[in-house]
Amino acid sequence: MDANTQNISEVTIALIDSLKSTTSHYGLANSGSEYKIITEMFLYKYFNDKFGYEAKRDKIYGERLSKADKWDAEYDKFTEEEVEDLFSYLPASVPLLKPEHTLAHLYNTSGAGDFSTRLDATLIDIANLNADTFSVVTSGKSRVNIFSALTQFVTDPQKRDDFARSLMSSVASFNFESVFAEKYDFFSRIFEYLIKDYNNAGGGKYAEYYTPRAIAQVMARLLVGDNADLRGMTCYDPSAGTGTLLMALAHQIGEDRCTIFSQDISEKSSEMLRLNLILNNLSGSLPNVVQGNTLTEPYHKEENGALRKFDFVVSNPPFNLDFS
Repeated sequence: MDANTQNISEVTIALIDSLKSTTSHYGLANSGSEYKIITEMFLYKYFNDKFGYEAKRDKIYGERLSKADKWDAEYDKFTEEEVEDLFSYLPASVPLLKPEHTLAHLYNTSGAGDFSTRLDATLIDIANLNADTFSVVTSGKSRVNIFSALTQFVTDPQKRDDFARSLMSSVASFNFESVFAEKYDFFSRIFEYLIKDYNNAGGGKYAEYYTPRAIAQVMARLLVGDNADLRGMTCYDPSAGTGTLLMALAHQIGEDRCTIFSQDISEKSSEMLRLNLILNNLSGSLPNVVQGNTLTEPYHKEENGALRKFDFVVSNPPFNLDFS
């Protein structure tokens, strides 16, 4: 890891710790909602920086944005037509943000009243705008959007604005742009740290038993070898959890040369797997992420109803469950 990556890793970990400090201060540490607050705020920051990074590289509008002192301030000047035009040029996997969605735009309104409502509304609006790209489904084919209202988890309405400001303050202090090209090697380490307190055997009936990344990498090398000629591979995990095995497999094959399929009964695991795919440049596989019971409702089937077959199957089954 070079010095720059080491530094951004340390700053990113500090961001996560700051978010956790906020949830703890407001009595939400170890609550069922804490992981949603932390992972969704982290992802909002990622979306903001990823959109800015890609918008500044656009052939039509990139020069205008990149030459501005602050790209988001310049973006605030875009007309609705220019915004829609920019959207049409961006790659399909890039999260879309309107000018009022950017972190800077929202942060600049943090001194106004009812800021918690504004933060929640912004997240939900972004989720709806990006629903076709970043939603996952349940086995009953219900859509699960990427963001939800977060400040509702603070039971005292009088404290929600301060809670929202504290969350925003945590994510406003640095930029991810310098590490977007690194994909797996950077974000896999960050993902491990991000979910470490919510990914253990103490999580109840559907606890997420974590496969260490080093073991996942060995398994992937054994399965794939050094074959650099693989193309169009399908990779499946019927008990995917947060996706460590799938990420290692995709990295060994090449993220642009495989498609991920998964199912897991845990809502929390499915949300974290979605985050993992986004951070590792595998957003195109999100339509194949399913929350549901693989044993009783296997989702991935052929048109004739037969279970689908895949090029690679990996799994760390939930051995704590009663399979009788």
